[in-house]
Amino acid sequence: MDTETSGLFPDRRQLRWIGIFVAAAVTVGVLLAIMTHIQRPEAPAQTVPTTQATLAPTEAPTEAPTEPPVDADDWRLLVANPWQPIPEDFTVELETMPSGHQVDRRCYQDLQELLKACKAAGMNPYICSSYRTQEKQEGLYDNKVRRVMNQGYEYEEALEVAAMEVARPGTSEHQLGLAVDIVDREHIVLDESQEDRPTQKWLMEHSWEYGFILRYPSDKSDLTGIIYEPWHYRYVGRDYAKDIHDQGVCLEEYVGFHYG
Repeated sequence: MDTETSGLFPDRRQLRWIGIFVAAAVTVGVLLAIMTHIQRPEAPAQTVPTTQATLAPTEAPTEAPTEPPVDADDWRLLVANPWQPIPEDFTVELETMPSGHQVDRRCYQDLQELLKACKAAGMNPYICSSYRTQEKQEGLYDNKVRRVMNQGYEYEEALEVAAMEVARPGTSEHQLGLAVDIVDREHIVLDESQEDRPTQKWLMEHSWEYGFILRYPSDKSDLTGIIYEPWHYRYVGRDYAKDIHDQGVCLEEYVGFHYG
């Protein structure tokens, strides 16, 4: 190789430096690739179903819409209890039953149908109390207070104890004309033994179908203010009675009655 041609090609020393440079470049490239792989891992091989991939981002749950409150001003839902006296301007139009008992004329027909169905089922219902005047309620309450005092209670205590069984005048549902005490004709006794009578069992199971509810259940005395009375039925209308029965609540709970 002559001198002019030899100048066109690098000598061995140059080739060595070129090789070192190339090796270094390759090494740097490999290191960069490794670092990139570590910092940006590949997505998992598992694929997301289309139905999930197209869903909108999860949003915070919202409260379900609540049912509108019942109309507490509806005459069928009027609350009368130890904390809620009957309104002073309250009036009632009465209708007299064949037995001589009187009730609000608006519940008369449903009450007649209830008694008819009960008798048709082989039962023997007997109404022992219905509408009461203020004077009648005063007499019953005063008599109960005297009997409680005879048991050793002081007067003020007797007033409270008596009110658990006989409503204070002006707070009794019987004064609304919407309540009736129904017992088994063969067992006219107003105590818990009444619940075991066939007639009472039928009434507890079916009265709501005719618009009446067992007003003072055994587990609601702290809400109603009255002891368990498995004979006292209150008219609230067929729709309301079904709701109350299905929900297993007393009237105070149903209308959202707030004490005080």
